[in-house]
Amino acid sequence: MAVRRRPPNPSSPGEPAKSQKQNLKASDALPLPLYLTNGLFFTLFFTVAYFLLHRWREKIRTSTPLHVLTLSEIAALFSLFASVIYLLGFFGIDFVQSFVSPNNARAPHDPWNDVVAVEQQPKNDVVRVAPLSAAGGGASSSEDEDIIKSVMSGTTPSYSLEASLGDCRRAAAIRREALQRTTCRSLEGLPLEGFDYESILRQCCEMPVGYVQIPVGVAGPMLLDGEEFTVPMATTEGCLVASTNRGCKAIHLSGGAQSVVLKDGMTRAPVVRFSSAARAAELKFFVEDPLNFDSLAVVFNRSSRFARLQRIQCAIAGKNLYMRFTCSTGDAMGMNMVSKGVQNVLDFLQSDFPDMDIVGISGNFCSDKKPAAVNWIEGRGKSVVCEAVIREEVVRKVLKTNVAALVELNVLKNLTGSAMAGALGGFNAHASNIVSAIYLATGQDPAQNVESSHCITMMEAVNNGKDLHVSVTMPSIEVGTVGGGTQLASQSACLNLLGVKGASKDSPGSNSRKLATIVAGSVLAGELSLMSALAAGQLVKSHMKYNRSSRDVSKLACPS
Repeated sequence: MAVRRRPPNPSSPGEPAKSQKQNLKASDALPLPLYLTNGLFFTLFFTVAYFLLHRWREKIRTSTPLHVLTLSEIAALFSLFASVIYLLGFFGIDFVQSFVSPNNARAPHDPWNDVVAVEQQPKNDVVRVAPLSAAGGGASSSEDEDIIKSVMSGTTPSYSLEASLGDCRRAAAIRREALQRTTCRSLEGLPLEGFDYESILRQCCEMPVGYVQIPVGVAGPMLLDGEEFTVPMATTEGCLVASTNRGCKAIHLSGGAQSVVLKDGMTRAPVVRFSSAARAAELKFFVEDPLNFDSLAVVFNRSSRFARLQRIQCAIAGKNLYMRFTCSTGDAMGMNMVSKGVQNVLDFLQSDFPDMDIVGISGNFCSDKKPAAVNWIEGRGKSVVCEAVIREEVVRKVLKTNVAALVELNVLKNLTGSAMAGALGGFNAHASNIVSAIYLATGQDPAQNVESSHCITMMEAVNNGKDLHVSVTMPSIEVGTVGGGTQLASQSACLNLLGVKGASKDSPGSNSRKLATIVAGSVLAGELSLMSALAAGQLVKSHMKYNRSSRDVSKLACPS
């Protein structure tokens, strides 16, 4: 392993020789470790704030003028201002350092600090780690170099970089460089620049080292409920967007599709345990009693101004009780919202059932991110049905098949074939393809594709067998237009394209419900097109045309 080192910096002519000094770090502003300094100022702030509030309360009670201050109160005010200044400076290191040592400014940029080349050559393989300041690197100063070594040695936890540095972009670059050196594997093809790392802090992703690029295509316009939508789809599967686009065209030429939201309620099901099954049954009867629902709803609804408890469904397994709470959540997908409401109810029930042992806030009777019959039957999130009548001429000219062939294939593939496979909610051709692509583009939780893709596709000849009635019924589409990944710039832009960005001010929840219908309409288009390709024997030909490339994409992305 060869490491290119910085040459000594000779003294300038005519100047006395100076001893080389290590660059002053921000953490050297106070003679304490950084975590102790932070703890000191946090403790100081809350202590003096409590002291002053207590003193002012006493003065008001005794009618003492507030401007008459004792020595202790003056000292407390001074301490309060000092701690506020520190905290406002995001732990205040740079601010304090400017007063402690104003002459020790950060050294000017030296290009030699950019050169940190690490090479390893086991046998015939060569692994090169890019310079820190090059594309894909990012950290450059000698202070960053010290932090990288500290992370590699385990002295500084990688997860604490954002908090200790106060710069999310810099933290990602340092973590990335430490990872490359530790593993001796290059991340050259993984982009670092061009992303707002502040936007994901404590919200979307921990310990970032870059971001993955997924191309976004558009299908449409899709005519749904009298409104046109251009649907963004993030995917790496060739032919998917083109196929969905063909389905959108067929629907549009036939007069559009119609959708209905049947249910709208997110679920959470805690599991509690008692000493006996009889005692668990007592709580079941109490919770399911209509006379008690209003009281439980008041407690639940305190969690949010949008959360509204709809129903509680219970199931017993021995002495364990599972309570499936269902509530509306506005335009949010709502998992955190419903969880807070459930916790409120459990705390409330604890007073009447002190022997209740709360095993877990989620007992899998919800059921989240797992295929489950309860979601298929009862629904979760938005339950949507979407339908369209495709004219015979459109089936023949656009879809290149006929109505009878589509109806027969749907019965034998989507219904009989799925039953033979023991499918649970999978009575469709490829609903998950479209759901996943739209979820990635619009900032939804991609893991919830599992239950959101529950779908049964129905096809039937109508109008004396000339036209095709096609529908998709999807009982558990879990989407939101606020919170989570929807707030990221790219995903927010895709939501804006659909006209459902953010929360609806006029009708809370209407944006998320519209997004659910768009998902169902897009699935309808995708099902229609794929089934037509299968019926016409075009599937393999289409994929060979759109899903194969003779270009070496890896060389284009990662030039040597």
